[in-house]
Amino acid sequence: MKKQLLFLGALALGLSAQHASAADLTPVGAEKGANADGTIPAWTGGRPKSGPLAGEYPHDETLDGDKPLFTITHDNYAKYADKLTEGHKELLKRYADYKMNIYPTHRTVAFPDFIYKATAANATTCKLNGTDEPDNCTLGFPFPQPKTGAEVIWNHRLKWRGDAAQRYNNQFIVQPSGDFQQTKILEQVKFSYANDKSPVPMKIGQGEFLKYLSQTLSPPRLAGTFILVHEKSGTGDNGRAAWLYSPGLKRIRRAPTVQYDNPYEGTDGNQFYDQVDMFNGALDRYNWKLVGKKEFYLPYNSDKIAGNTVKYKDIIRPHHLNQDLPRYELHRYWVVEATLKPGTNHTFKTRRFYVDEDAWNIEAVDDYDNKDQLYKFQEGHLVTAPNIQAASTVPEIIYDFFSGRYFITAAFNEDKPVDLTVSWPDDYFTAASVQKLTTK
Repeated sequence: MKKQLLFLGALALGLSAQHASAADLTPVGAEKGANADGTIPAWTGGRPKSGPLAGEYPHDETLDGDKPLFTITHDNYAKYADKLTEGHKELLKRYADYKMNIYPTHRTVAFPDFIYKATAANATTCKLNGTDEPDNCTLGFPFPQPKTGAEVIWNHRLKWRGDAAQRYNNQFIVQPSGDFQQTKILEQVKFSYANDKSPVPMKIGQGEFLKYLSQTLSPPRLAGTFILVHEKSGTGDNGRAAWLYSPGLKRIRRAPTVQYDNPYEGTDGNQFYDQVDMFNGALDRYNWKLVGKKEFYLPYNSDKIAGNTVKYKDIIRPHHLNQDLPRYELHRYWVVEATLKPGTNHTFKTRRFYVDEDAWNIEAVDDYDNKDQLYKFQEGHLVTAPNIQAASTVPEIIYDFFSGRYFITAAFNEDKPVDLTVSWPDDYFTAASVQKLTTK
């Protein structure tokens, strides 16, 4: 834990101002101005809305001519250590061929005007009871000027992503040799809180904010598995409701284990349920500390690695991704530290989250085991979606420093991109409906 305390001490020295006036903030609460040396520019509105709601792969032609400013390597990373996560420092230390190409910073994230207006209203009405019950929040980011770590995480969980979405999710378990196993999943989501047409407010006792259904398509041994989730605020019986359909049992059943550090079906333990979307689910097993805000080099505007110009075989290399593909930029991040509460259980004793100020997306997580050793590192490659005016992380990577394996998820390079034109009635996301789907 000594290493962790040293990190916090160093971080405290580099924190950005957290109490800027509203006039100095963007509509979602980020610092509008440039940093002191101009390496992070001022926010000027992000990318304008453009493109159809289906058939769009991540791409921004205005960035195509960018060249790396410099490269961080195994040999020089100490020079940049104050702007690197612990996970990236470990990768740079461990692998002589690991590198990070640093590009000019572009603040491309933008959201629709209705999200900006709703976020401004939430700033004066929305409250968080404990760690898991937002109250009096509608449509926008609930806590644009967060006072606690849990509030930052709720901004990530309730972010705008369209009214509904369907995507292919290709996952890869990559061995140290570079050999891999691939799983393909079809995911369908309907959002009720961050919903343009009919937003459902978050209130005590009324906390469902999305419905999720996944269907495993391949490999054959896993094909036909369904996971259904009604995602809610709260914990225990008042929180998440989940169901699992197993082809072997041929019936759908309640699945209370679809949460926390239980392994996600078909990942061979390489991803926990609460690592999906970088973090999801109940916060109640941790104390959440808002450490502050600081500049870091993290994946940003990662259109190349997320788009359809590269194949899966181009991305995968022994030990780590093909580091010619990711794009890293300098941005400001909220740092949140979650420490396990006494009397509760989780594989991770400490988790350090790095949350982008413009997008409220978690982009990296340092995961420590119960002996205070850095066990896993999560890296999300942020892309913007001007067709819906949102941002997300694709792909997402989980590096396991004990086994030497890594896990890729949320890749759709060789499949159709996200479809935002879809629509389903609420009764599509029921156990009875899923049971019928299995007979088709």
